[in-house]
Parts: sequence; C-alpha cells; structure tokens
Amino acid sequence: MAKGFNTRGMGGMGGMGGNMNNMIRQAQKMQQDMMKAQEELESKSYEASAGGVVTAVVSGKKEITSVTIDPEAVDPDDVEMLQDLIVAAVNEALRKAADDAASQMSRLTGGLGLPF
Repeated sequence: MAKGFNTRGMGGMGGMGGNMNNMIRQAQKMQQDMMKAQEELESKSYEASAGGVVTAVVSGKKEITSVTIDPEAVDPDDVEMLQDLIVAAVNEALRKAADDAASQMSRLTGGLGLPF
C-alpha cells in the first residue's frame, strides 16, 4: 500500500457521519425554535410615549397599531411640535420591538453571530 493511504476511504472521515447528523438535528431544532420565537414576537405589542402627551403602539410585525394624542398636545399654532412628538413616540416603540427581537434571536443562536 502507498504510504499514508487509509483503508477507510475518504481520508479517514468515517466518524464524521454521526457528528454531521447531530449538527443537522441541532440546526433543525434551532430553526424550529427561531420560527416559534418569531411568531411570539409578532404577537407582541410595544408602547412608547413622547412628551407625556403622545403614545404610540407598534406590533412585533413593526406596524403601528395605535397612536394616542392628549388633547393638550394639540396646538394649532405649533403643529410641528405635535408631528415631532408622534415621530419620536413611533420611533421609540419600533426601537423597543427591534431590541426585543434582537435579544430573542441572540438567545436562540447562542451568540453565533448570525445576521438577525
């Protein structure tokens, strides 16, 4: 026989089969867990207020579900302030939703550095 030739074939990869199957099972479980977490996230609501007079609620699907404006915030002479408060409240609620999603995915992936 030639020097360095392995009779098991494939350069000694005979033991890799079981390890590869285990990795595939782990990946499939992670995928199932991620799908479940995504469904849970989409069913959540995130609320944020701005100036104490504007409150925005967004879903886990990152859709605005409600905006509440205190009548005190409605000043016909300062519409820009109200607009700014609405934008601030919505952006903060969306940030909360994104942070929660990133946290959930990080827990599932165990810090693998996947782009979620």
